[in-house]
Amino acid sequence: MFSDLVTRLRAAGCVFAEDEARLLLATARTPAELDAMVARRVAGHPLEHVLGWAEFGGRRIAVDDGVFVPRRRTEFLVERAAALAPAGAVVLDLCCGTGALGAALTAALDGDVRLHAADIDPAAVRCARRNVTPLGGEVYEGDLYAPLPATLRGRVDVLLANVPYVPTDDVALLPAEARVHEARVALDGGADGLDVLRRVTAEAGAWLAPAGSLLFETSERQTPEALRVVEAADLTPRVDTCEDREATVVTATGGTAR
Repeated sequence: MFSDLVTRLRAAGCVFAEDEARLLLATARTPAELDAMVARRVAGHPLEHVLGWAEFGGRRIAVDDGVFVPRRRTEFLVERAAALAPAGAVVLDLCCGTGALGAALTAALDGDVRLHAADIDPAAVRCARRNVTPLGGEVYEGDLYAPLPATLRGRVDVLLANVPYVPTDDVALLPAEARVHEARVALDGGADGLDVLRRVTAEAGAWLAPAGSLLFETSERQTPEALRVVEAADLTPRVDTCEDREATVVTATGGTAR
């Protein structure tokens, strides 16, 4: 069975066919379920949607159909956040998707956080609640800061904002797994990919604690303009990169940290 499964997956273009076969075999509860899962994978569905989970930050994160799959490179953002989070940090995971970033940061800090998360996509919110609520966190549905309780204003120590940053014209160039099977709202960042970031940074200062930090991921070519966006919001940026994961993270501080 294993070799036949590997052959089917490889013929469908799955580069890591052996690894995927093992995961599918370990996840399927019946032969019929395995057949259905393999058929979906061969048809081009993301492996994480087929399995129902993604590995991120050493955790299994529930991922429903149509919801943005957390990228492993974004673990670098979580690592940067963990390095600066104070004890008992108030954490806000904005544009949270599955809630993977907030969940992974909570785990990295041994649960010593007060976690809040928000997303505009109802499917993502339902998924995030499965990942965040068991950790004691709260998940809100709405546009950026709009659904958040007013009591959070001025109290956020770590604001994680994995905003969509693909330029509109580049969305069509994405792999089909993202372009077809993930929500457009989680990918499309406007003409230059920074529209959502501009909205996040414009209000960040009002939500951050005096020494709080906003962290977001961007691409190497977008970094210069992203830094200008941060500075226009009267925040001070710092850039960190991880070559191994091809990740670029900007940390923006305000208040007494400026």
